[in-house]
Amino acid sequence: MSGVKITVERDRCIGAGQCVLNAPELFDQDDEGTVVVLEQPSPEQEPAAHAAEHACPARVITLA
Repeated sequence: MSGVKITVERDRCIGAGQCVLNAPELFDQDDEGTVVVLEQPSPEQEPAAHAAEHACPARVITLA
């Protein structure tokens, strides 16, 4: 199990979709375009999770 956990501030999401473009296995968007976390990253998925975190223009994704 990975030590990295994704948290998002859905109420601040602007629906840019950069998370989905960078890590489609980890993120999706609901019908309103708000980020949805599909699963927590495995160690192999951590680079994509970090890319999504850094690409988010609203900075609503946090990895801890």
